[in-house]
Amino acid sequence: MRRFFLLILTFISLQADVDRPIRVYVDVVGDLMHSGHVQFFKKAKELGDYLIVGVNTDADAASYKRVPIMTLEERVATISGCRYVDEVIAAAPLKLTKEWLQEHHIDLVIHGDDFDPEMLEYWYAVPIEMGIFKTVPYTAGISTSTLIHRILERYGNP
Repeated sequence: MRRFFLLILTFISLQADVDRPIRVYVDVVGDLMHSGHVQFFKKAKELGDYLIVGVNTDADAASYKRVPIMTLEERVATISGCRYVDEVIAAAPLKLTKEWLQEHHIDLVIHGDDFDPEMLEYWYAVPIEMGIFKTVPYTAGISTSTLIHRILERYGNP
């Protein structure tokens, strides 16, 4: 009889995992929201059921890129309005820990394929080691940097 109950509990546990939505996580600076961001979110959402977008702080973005033009609050509000995004985490960590991923029930971490292998390993070592990391094709031809250059070319530097 005990074995029967163990089988039932195992089945229930496995069924709960099957019925649970697949939670996908991406992280972005998300400055000057553009079609490249939207395409990235769409590609990530297609790999699961629920898309969580972590938005980096101004200081974190400046540490490896540049200071964002939009505030963290503006970026979070804009990203929240995207139809592919189910949840936004403001001030998300730059480097993910196993504990953080488990706390947020993340099943899959996605990044664009624009990073070289060393950069991916540096930033995403934990999800790579956990076997929950995947890249999607980067949307060429549009980025916040190209938008900034376009604005400067068309409207000058005041």
